[in-house]
Amino acid sequence: MNSTVPTAATPRPQSRDQASEEARLARVQESLESRLVQAPHDTATLIELAEVLFQRGCFRASSRPLLQAASRLPRNAPLIVSLAQHLVANGEIIVARACLDLLEQAPEPPADLLTAQAHLRFTIGDIAKARELMERALRTGADSPGELHMYALLLQFSGRIDEAQELLERSLVRWPHFGDAITVLVNLRRQRPESRRLEWIEEQLRRMPHEPTEADRDFVRAEFEYARFKTLDDLGRHEEAWDALSRCNAIMHALNPYDAEAEEAVATALIGMPAGAEPRPGAERPPGPVPIFVVGMPRSATTLLDRILSSHSQITSAGEIIDFWRQLHWIADVVPARSEGLLEIIRRSDRIDYRELGERYLKQTQWRAQGKAYYIDKLPANIQMVAFIRRALPHAPILHLVRDPMDTCFSNYKAMFGNISPYSYELEALAHYHGQYARLVQHWHATLPGALLDVPYDALVRDTEATVRHVLAHCGLAAEEACFRPERNAAPVATPSSAQVRESIHARGLGQWRSYARQLEPLRVALAAQSVR
Repeated sequence: MNSTVPTAATPRPQSRDQASEEARLARVQESLESRLVQAPHDTATLIELAEVLFQRGCFRASSRPLLQAASRLPRNAPLIVSLAQHLVANGEIIVARACLDLLEQAPEPPADLLTAQAHLRFTIGDIAKARELMERALRTGADSPGELHMYALLLQFSGRIDEAQELLERSLVRWPHFGDAITVLVNLRRQRPESRRLEWIEEQLRRMPHEPTEADRDFVRAEFEYARFKTLDDLGRHEEAWDALSRCNAIMHALNPYDAEAEEAVATALIGMPAGAEPRPGAERPPGPVPIFVVGMPRSATTLLDRILSSHSQITSAGEIIDFWRQLHWIADVVPARSEGLLEIIRRSDRIDYRELGERYLKQTQWRAQGKAYYIDKLPANIQMVAFIRRALPHAPILHLVRDPMDTCFSNYKAMFGNISPYSYELEALAHYHGQYARLVQHWHATLPGALLDVPYDALVRDTEATVRHVLAHCGLAAEEACFRPERNAAPVATPSSAQVRESIHARGLGQWRSYARQLEPLRVALAAQSVR
């Protein structure tokens, strides 16, 4: 092997510390490659080499040792788990699944191995298999808070709400300050006075220290404040609910500050990206199932549309997957690094092989169709990917959910996403994030006419049949009666709104923010200011 692997990166000036670290990594890489001359199939060394290549920014090259390791797997289950984790991170989903399939043949695996497999299956969206593995892990002795939380989530995503509730309630008896459990529990169904859940939550909050503590404790307090908000909101006690939500989000905003400058830089760079060539007229459609992308703001009803469409006999849901994002980084040879990674991809956008990107995405995802003609890739954040999707997969429909900005932003503000989505914990940040989203949508419509089909949320819930027929026709399909009754869809759904979307279609989500109109006035003003920029 060569000790230096070229990348597509334009050389950039390095600080002395960066140069020193690069020299160290080059020496480590040379040492590992020398070791592989003597033992070319040593799995641990191949994984370590992949890690070093990744750290050096050689994303594509880091796949090679992983694939080499997968071609001759050791009889060592923990090493196979580690290899599968690295393969998933590199977007090598097909090979990772083969590793996981082999692991399932292990005789009498311990609980920790079953749990690790369940986490990996969950990561790639295989909810049913993940749940089965967690059930085996629990029978084998798994009993930690994290393991029980994972199983409760899998029960929730599978529609087994009563079982999830019972498990979470038992867990909270054992661990009263189990914040992850209480947040899931209050979201399973509408809270009622007779449960006396509110009194219990408030008692736990009284027992927690109020002075600033380490981040983990602050996070748990935020979780319990969120649970207090959700319960009070369900009970119609809106003034008290708002106070609890404000306390929750103040903590989360401090733990996860929003980087407005980075968000705006990405939107500006996407808007300034050189226009790509339009798809060739009559270009041949790739063989196999067709992805349908569902994009928009988070909490704009993308999951509802997913459930409606996946009730069709020719469509299945792949869930909220990040496969296109993974494959774009791999093709561009850019190590994933939040906004910095995407900015680098945009700088390289005119050198990306979009045909290869489309082929690689389809190769790694078409298994998700489960024998059907279409599969839904539902990731709201793919609104940033529209130009890349259009160039790589011109035959793939892109459906864009459009929801009232106040309803959308309030739904985000009250969602409690954990230590992700930092925009959602502060009203000014929410308005700014929505403004960047709106800039992108306007740009895509102007520069890529017809690339996005707007699906208004109010039409989806008020005039469901006509709207769904129009969306399916856009995808080349006739409507089916099952699409109008998505509550009968028994497939797993792994999103925070999984309990809500198992209800029949309703319009209760329209205008929910008005219960907090006074408190949300700063958001309304900030959104108006964003819209006129």
